[in-house]
Amino acid sequence: MLTFLDANLTKESATAHAILFLHAFPLSAEMWQPQIEALRSAGSTVIAPNSFGIDGSPEKEGWSFTDYAHELASLLDALKIQRVTVVGLSMGGYQAFEFYRLYPEKIASLVLCDTRAEGDAPAARSNREEFILAVENNGAPEAAARMIPNYFASTTYTERAELVAQVEAIINKQSAAVINEAMRAIMTRRDASPALASVNCPVLVLNGEEDKLTTKETAAGMHANIPGSKIRLLAGAGHISNMEQPEAFNLAILEHIEEVRHS
Repeated sequence: MLTFLDANLTKESATAHAILFLHAFPLSAEMWQPQIEALRSAGSTVIAPNSFGIDGSPEKEGWSFTDYAHELASLLDALKIQRVTVVGLSMGGYQAFEFYRLYPEKIASLVLCDTRAEGDAPAARSNREEFILAVENNGAPEAAARMIPNYFASTTYTERAELVAQVEAIINKQSAAVINEAMRAIMTRRDASPALASVNCPVLVLNGEEDKLTTKETAAGMHANIPGSKIRLLAGAGHISNMEQPEAFNLAILEHIEEVRHS
């Protein structure tokens, strides 16, 4: 079974609604700690799993996001969680799309954070193949060196060095093999863009205003193609917006959850 962080999860009885947080590449569920604490205080049930091979989750060679979606469904069933609001950031957003495709009955709503719906263009796939080779040769520090410069708003690197160091430490805990298995899953993901028009649950698109990897224009395009969706841009945030601007991020999630509960 996947390892996970949870808040207010009562395992003895069924839970009608929980918030499922899916983490970014190549991080872990630890990135969601600011959200877990805030939502625990608000009385929400939260679960934040670790992807295959991350922080004690079983390793799986050649896994896909389809495999991961099935594993998430099994985890929710084991914990007697009936439906979830899925909050997926970056890679977690890709996983959210696949989970919705396979298990729409388990999803109350989606929060798509700093992510995109389309699959990789050939140039992006080539860059990922080169990334895999470099990480094979140099280990997790190579992944950190390549990813971290694209993670944050420009001022964060000089004004919040402790946050940059925290994220670097999370990446450096992972093995090169686990990082590359996740990258291969990203490379082989399904293009979700044709299905956007058929998404029929409440959707919030949440994006850092200074995100260099999935820009605010990318977010706006996704929002435009999902009927009835809402969008919110977070000032002073880049790609890992939940860690960079946790108060604004948490407020957006709490307001979304409140709307879902009363819809």
